[in-house]
Amino acid sequence: MPTPAPTPDDFPAGDSRMAAEFRAFDWSTHVLGPTAGWPVVLRVAVNMMLASSFPQCMAWGPQRTLLYNDAYRPMLGNKPAPLGKPIDEVWAEVWPDIRPLLERAYAGEATFVEDLPLVVERHGRPEQAWFTFCYSPVRDERGQVLGMLDTALETTGKMLAEQRLTEAAASLERQVAERTADRNRLWQLSSDLMLVARLDGVVLAVNPAWTQLLGWREDETLGADVMQLVHDDDRQASLAQLQQLAQGHALHRFDNRMRHRDGSYRWISWTATPGDGALSAVGRDVTAEREQADALRRTEEMLRHSQKMEAVGQLTGGLAHDFNNLLQGITGSLQLMERLIDRGRHGELGRYITSARGAARRAATLTHRLLAFSRRQTLAPRPTDLNELVAGMEELIHRSLGPGIELQHAPAPGLWLTRVDADQLESALLNLCINARDAMPDGGRLQLTLANLQLADEAAALDLPAGDYVALSVTDTGTGMPPEVVARAFDPFFTTKPIGRGTGLGLSMVYGFARQSGGQVQIDSAPGQGTTVRILLPRSNASVAQPAPAVAASSTHAAGPKLDGQALVVEDNAEVRMLVVEALREQGLTVTAMEDGPRALGLLQTEQPFDLLVTDVGLPGGLNGRQLADAAVALRPRLRVLFITGYADNAALGAADLAAGMDVLVKPFTLEALLARVKGLLEGPTAGPPQGRARPLGGPRTQ
Repeated sequence: MPTPAPTPDDFPAGDSRMAAEFRAFDWSTHVLGPTAGWPVVLRVAVNMMLASSFPQCMAWGPQRTLLYNDAYRPMLGNKPAPLGKPIDEVWAEVWPDIRPLLERAYAGEATFVEDLPLVVERHGRPEQAWFTFCYSPVRDERGQVLGMLDTALETTGKMLAEQRLTEAAASLERQVAERTADRNRLWQLSSDLMLVARLDGVVLAVNPAWTQLLGWREDETLGADVMQLVHDDDRQASLAQLQQLAQGHALHRFDNRMRHRDGSYRWISWTATPGDGALSAVGRDVTAEREQADALRRTEEMLRHSQKMEAVGQLTGGLAHDFNNLLQGITGSLQLMERLIDRGRHGELGRYITSARGAARRAATLTHRLLAFSRRQTLAPRPTDLNELVAGMEELIHRSLGPGIELQHAPAPGLWLTRVDADQLESALLNLCINARDAMPDGGRLQLTLANLQLADEAAALDLPAGDYVALSVTDTGTGMPPEVVARAFDPFFTTKPIGRGTGLGLSMVYGFARQSGGQVQIDSAPGQGTTVRILLPRSNASVAQPAPAVAASSTHAAGPKLDGQALVVEDNAEVRMLVVEALREQGLTVTAMEDGPRALGLLQTEQPFDLLVTDVGLPGGLNGRQLADAAVALRPRLRVLFITGYADNAALGAADLAAGMDVLVKPFTLEALLARVKGLLEGPTAGPPQGRARPLGGPRTQ
């Protein structure tokens, strides 16, 4: 809390630190008594002392009470609570030296002492110091001396400087002679190149190292242009440095290659300074260091490549294992279906169809987790209240945990909204809860905590920008993890569970999802101490987004009214294009198919009517799906758009939320999901208000 400003009636006056300490000091128990009863002369003297920028102190009364101003404080060092103590107690170590001066002042005599040497203790140890004192008596209106005012200047720095100057002056002549001799020896014996040249680079003097290091004799270099020895690739940069020297700037470190007499080159690191119309330079041979640095850099690149290949090997090994199992389930089921069809046993096909679809669904889950880990999954973020999200999942989490684990959760009052894909966050939270359950085989307690969090300086350590975040923490009382496991917890396919009990993608998926959402994940764990996993998500200042109306997923063979309208399907994969076209036609739509964006856009510029555009995001031909959709909606504002994507390239989809009349479906998808999205789009709002029929690109818009 700041110190309140003094009022005109406060004593002493002013807002200095010492004025505040005077006012805060309990004078009622002091020998001087409350300040209101102080003599006028003392009050005036204190106000004048505190207003002075010179170091001043006072000794008052028979007890010689010490009073001082802000400028005097540094002289006291760390002496404990000196204000109001007797001066002979505060300065006990030098009292025999200053007592005569103080007594003369109390006797009415002003004294001036210059550069008085004293050994003081103010930083926990004796130290030599010098002071200049001006002691003046302070008299009342009757002329009686009541105290003493001391204007004190510490001259320690000056005295030490004078001592050093005297010592330096005494040895200057000897030093000059020695250094001249040393310079001459250094010039002759140094293994570094030494050069004196004109500011245009013409050599005036070189030392013998030029012959030893570069092979050039002194008579071959004098009068020559030093730039003639510089490697062609380094000459332009070297000329620029020479121009800087000519303009008066020193050269602290510059490397170039200098030609040896045998035609080879050596790397030289130069330091140079201009003066008296010339430049002096020293060059050190750093060829070996450069070669070692290059070798080290190559070794580091090889190590990084090895580490990268090890990570790729771990990733591809895990992928191969899981996908081979899934592909075995799919291909095996298809082969058995072929045999059953050949034998006419159609009634037995159902279980193999179910098996193949289950394996395909698990493969889709695996790719989604990999995309989440690599931060390339398709997200549909919207402002979300995590209190509501967690409360809505409480029953599901409780069922997943089982009766032996107690679930604790309470809403956080005043919780900020966060911009996140709620479905993916629910999946991540359920994943963390199941991990926590597996870490508590004998039961325990799982706590879900929500909190607002403001990050400032600590944000950099979390690789996050400073700002507001919402923290969702999952804390268990399970077995915990040692540091080496925590360090690898986010690695893909890393798991401590027994074979067949986990893929090792759960935490890596949570990490990738959080990072892609602009947040972070932290793990705090120790063996036997349980684990806390905290997800940080950025705050959203928008209002809560209303969930899209649910659309029932119709079976591809369900009875009911057919869809009506014209659809354009743009997909470069022939198999996917065929499946989408056939599914839409089966539901009654008139479908046109294209393989790339430019030809599809050309068709959209014609008069042919279209109600729906179904497009892949990644398309050949230089026009991706989002660019095609934006151009299509500009031409046909009533057009609905469904993006289908297997790569989940968020950069192609754009950072902004999809507009009304647009939706996205991630491959692989079921035909039921495809038709549900199409039905929802055709029965929902358009991308924009009606603007008339389509117009050619670049032509006038019909109003």
